[in-house]
Amino acid sequence: MDGDQLSEVFDLVEVRGVLSGGFAARDPWVTHGALGTPLKFFAMVSGHARLTTDAAASPIDLEPGDVAVLNDRSWLRLEGGTGDGPPRELRPDENPPSTDLTGVDLDTDDIVVGGRVDLNPAGRALLSAALPPVAHIRGSATAAFTLRGTIHRVFDEVRHRRIGADFAIRQHVQLLVLEMVRAHVDQADLPPGWLRVLTDERLRPAIRLMHADPGRPWNLDDLATAAAMSRTSFAERFRTVADVPPLTYLSRWRMLLAQRALRDTDIRVGALAANLGYTSESAFSTAFKRQVGLSPLRYRQQIW
Repeated sequence: MDGDQLSEVFDLVEVRGVLSGGFAARDPWVTHGALGTPLKFFAMVSGHARLTTDAAASPIDLEPGDVAVLNDRSWLRLEGGTGDGPPRELRPDENPPSTDLTGVDLDTDDIVVGGRVDLNPAGRALLSAALPPVAHIRGSATAAFTLRGTIHRVFDEVRHRRIGADFAIRQHVQLLVLEMVRAHVDQADLPPGWLRVLTDERLRPAIRLMHADPGRPWNLDDLATAAAMSRTSFAERFRTVADVPPLTYLSRWRMLLAQRALRDTDIRVGALAANLGYTSESAFSTAFKRQVGLSPLRYRQQIW
């Protein structure tokens, strides 16, 4: 995967990982309830757990280093522990994780940290389309060693609460989201879309050109030549992998850039249109409204 282009997408859609809770338990335990955020994740630091949700045909067994990402699910049930007796009910999101993860034992306890992935509306549309209803990312996979390490760094900061822990947790959770996506790409059969096209070795040169110079009037011949493919083969492969034609992908990339510019700068709409390769402000505004649902000025007014 071209890391620079994935980073560009993450920046544009304002990906932010947030740690919302955690717990450790040894005896039988269970946590369940409704989910109020579109993208939730649970990382298994140590021990084992079983996850059930409205999208899973059967329970998912989580092992140390595993992560489950729940994509627009309405409820979940997570349970584990050993021994007799009724399970203790836990509500991890209601307590600061530092309360429950102090003095735990990695050798004997089930330890879970959970959180959410916040994105802007464009990001929610992109990531929800790229992920299955439940993504089970296996920490035991050889390529997932960085994911396992990041999970443990989050846990260590939560447990030890050294000076600067809150800042460190925020940074590590950001990296955890990135490692989750990387590991998912390595382990999953990706559906057609933006995440799959960024992983396609044959198309990467063309994607790089569009990202690097979005205002240039690219055509199929230019892009096919960059990919060392015929025009027909390039167009067919791109549509199969990205689920849209190349120039539609370019238009959507321009709209993501336009949204960031309208959010973060005071650039005039006419100048932005010219920067992104549109021949007129009206042509840009029409394309923007078709993609985003609002005119550029109305979008800026809502954001500001």
